[in-house]
Amino acid sequence: MNQKVIIIGAGLAGSEAAWQLLKRGVGVHMIEMRPQKSTPAHTTNLFGELVCSNSLRSDDAEINAVGLLHEEMRRCDSLIMRCADATKVPAGGALAVNRTAFSQMITDTLRNHPLFSFEVKESGLPEAGAHPIIIATGPLTSDKMANDLQNLTQQDSLHFFDAIAPIVYTESIDMSKAWYQSRYDKGDGTDYLNCALSKEEYNAFIDALLSGEKVSFKEWEKNTPYFEGCLPVEVMAERGRQTLLFGPMKPVGLSNPHEDGRRPFAVVQLRKENKQGTLMNLVGFQTKLTYGAQKEVFKLIPALHNAEFARFGGIHRNTFVCGPKVLDEKLALKKRPDIRLAGQLTGCEGYIESASVGLLAGLFTALPNLPIPPANTALGAMLRHITVEAEAETFQPMNINFGLFPQLDLSAYPKKVKGQDRKRLYTATARESLTEWVNLFA
Repeated sequence: MNQKVIIIGAGLAGSEAAWQLLKRGVGVHMIEMRPQKSTPAHTTNLFGELVCSNSLRSDDAEINAVGLLHEEMRRCDSLIMRCADATKVPAGGALAVNRTAFSQMITDTLRNHPLFSFEVKESGLPEAGAHPIIIATGPLTSDKMANDLQNLTQQDSLHFFDAIAPIVYTESIDMSKAWYQSRYDKGDGTDYLNCALSKEEYNAFIDALLSGEKVSFKEWEKNTPYFEGCLPVEVMAERGRQTLLFGPMKPVGLSNPHEDGRRPFAVVQLRKENKQGTLMNLVGFQTKLTYGAQKEVFKLIPALHNAEFARFGGIHRNTFVCGPKVLDEKLALKKRPDIRLAGQLTGCEGYIESASVGLLAGLFTALPNLPIPPANTALGAMLRHITVEAEAETFQPMNINFGLFPQLDLSAYPKKVKGQDRKRLYTATARESLTEWVNLFA
């Protein structure tokens, strides 16, 4: 492949995509609007700037999904992982970096490559032409690019305000206190999982919700208004103790089989987050509570007293497409196959997830016939979630976690495999599958 690829965005995803192309002899012309136009979160003109934490999270590849993603990216010769390893600072079991040295190394590596060119300007969606395009403009995509994407992909497939409810692993829910039932028995009865609260339990929950520690908005987020349809659950509770009983905790149309079919005083409904049903979303429970407070407060719901969280809730500004609606399995826009999206714009969440999707976008552009990575790898699980596996109607950004992986075949094991042993099985099968895939292009 001798042609040049245009990459818009010099963040983690765009930089990783560029590297995967350059190392295969494909020229890259990168367009970045900084410093001509900056964002409220960026402070430098360096590539791959880390705008929040300097941590890429756990580096434990044995029992942690993000650590496994680190390992898989290293095996694909990731520039982001190469620079992270070279600039790491002490952080226990996490991989944290000297953020300036990290971004400077990414910048120098790309700008010194003979096949790399760079242009500073704010770009909209390029017209179809001779060059493939990768758009990796991130969660603070400029209005110009966002408007072009919105016009191309349709109004309801681009999101600017990220209201996220917590997600728990289905297997951690106490089914002796929960039951499947749709309100008024509509549908097939498995659409919602219900978690009941008594009057006393409801009041204790409201007290904890109101007093729980909240996250303060960053200065540049403060002017983002709430939508009435995605108010934080604690904001609704502040409007009156009974407000949630007429909102996300209303009990009407439900009967608790654990209580002789009586209607519960209050109920929290959970809905499948993926087609496999391994993850459940707390419906209507977007929140500004800190992660620690969420763990304490939401475990007051009796059926969730032992819940394990795949993702905590939150509300912040974010621009992302509904991947399952607009992307094919190799990250190309269905309406413009010459364009691939990468990074957080695709609906992945987190530094390393963003870089991993950039890695895949670069590989698929350089090697069009390369099959997608196996679903039981971290790369494959992340890719499938943002393109085909997530439910389009409830799609929200997601970090990598084992709930995105296909369920393990445990038929050969005489007793239930759980905890760290279960996680080790996920990583063992992922390593074996990744080896076969990497051998196709390494």
